[in-house]
Amino acid sequence: MKKRSFFIILLMIILVAISIYPVCFAISRYGSRGNEVKQIQSKLRAWGYYTGSVDGIYGSKTFEAVKKFQKKNGLTVDGIAGTKTLNALGINSSNNSSGGSSSNNTDVNLLSKLVYAEARGEPYKGMVAVASTVLNRVSDSRFPNSIAGVIYQSGAYTCVSDGQINLTPDSQAKKAAQDAINGWDPTSGCVYYFNPSTATSAWIWSRPQVITIGKHIFCK
Repeated sequence: MKKRSFFIILLMIILVAISIYPVCFAISRYGSRGNEVKQIQSKLRAWGYYTGSVDGIYGSKTFEAVKKFQKKNGLTVDGIAGTKTLNALGINSSNNSSGGSSSNNTDVNLLSKLVYAEARGEPYKGMVAVASTVLNRVSDSRFPNSIAGVIYQSGAYTCVSDGQINLTPDSQAKKAAQDAINGWDPTSGCVYYFNPSTATSAWIWSRPQVITIGKHIFCK
């Protein structure tokens, strides 16, 4: 009898642990519902990964869209929107209803990854300039209206395609990202940049050039 009671109690503990696991780790997975799922669907739909309705239900279409996004961006391809996937989507996994400093920290972290991947080795002003072009795109109606949306827009940045966006940024890249967010724009509103020694696109060469900083020409 005692042995049976022990197993019953153990089973109850396991069931409780399983039921609270998604809450503790702030993840969305197949079968999840709610506002976080709507945010995931909305972003994936805007970026061309998801074609279903934004209904807050994590079904098969959402599951497959998350997998496509994960594969494209060098994340573990499991269809589960865990912390890393949510951060890559620009969604604050710890508390989606709050904004302020938590949201800002996510933006700084992602922007600093872009700066490190695209401009490490450049003069500091050039690093801030690269970050500022992302922010200028956010403010431009031709581009997505969030930092994550701009960075992960299909075909926008080589570092996303080759996985360098997932490198760990150094302190200088983080500082450059923060300086750009704080309002420093060495490019005077540019939304594009390129390296003239490697650029082969006639289109990018046709853009109005504003300033050269380090190895990059910044243009509108």
